[in-house]
Amino acid sequence: MAVAGLAMVAVGGMVACEPGGLGSATVAYTTDKTATDELKRRHVDVSWLSCTADNGNHGYTPGRSPSPKETIVVSVDCQGQTQDRRKITVTGKVTKAVDGACVRGSLTATVGGRRVFHVSGLGDCDATPGPVFTPPTYSPPGQPRPTVTVTVTRTLWCKGDPTCWPVEGK
Repeated sequence: MAVAGLAMVAVGGMVACEPGGLGSATVAYTTDKTATDELKRRHVDVSWLSCTADNGNHGYTPGRSPSPKETIVVSVDCQGQTQDRRKITVTGKVTKAVDGACVRGSLTATVGGRRVFHVSGLGDCDATPGPVFTPPTYSPPGQPRPTVTVTVTRTLWCKGDPTCWPVEGK
C-alpha cells in the first residue's frame, strides 16, 4: 500500500511570522482538518484532502501589525478525493482561524460536482488550541541558540485498493 496524502505544517514559528496570526499555514492546516471533519459528519467517505492558502501578503510590512480595523482575508483551496474516487473541492475566504480548531469566513465544498455545504465557519472557535512549543530561553555564553523545527505529518492509506499509488505532490 502507498501513501495517498501528506500534509506538512510548521507549527508555532510560521504563525508568529505572519501578520495578525492569520497565517496561510494555519489557515491551510485548520481548513483541512475542519473541512474533513465536516465532510465525514455529512457521510462523505473522504480518502484524502489537501489544502493550500494564500494571504496575498496584504501589503504586510515587517515590524508593523495590522490595525484593529483591518480585516485580513486568506484565500483557501482544497483538493481531495473520496474512497470511491469522486473529486472533492473546498474553496473560499477565511477571516479567522484558531489553530486546528476552527475557521470563519465563507467556505463551499463540492463532492463529485454536487455542493455539500456552503458555510460561514467550521469547527469550534471557543476550543483551546493545542499547545505550542516554546524553545528554551537560556543559552550558555558563547554557544549558539538551539533551533526547533516542528513538522506535523498526516498519512492516509487507501483501504483495500491495490491500485492506489502515491499522488505526486501529496
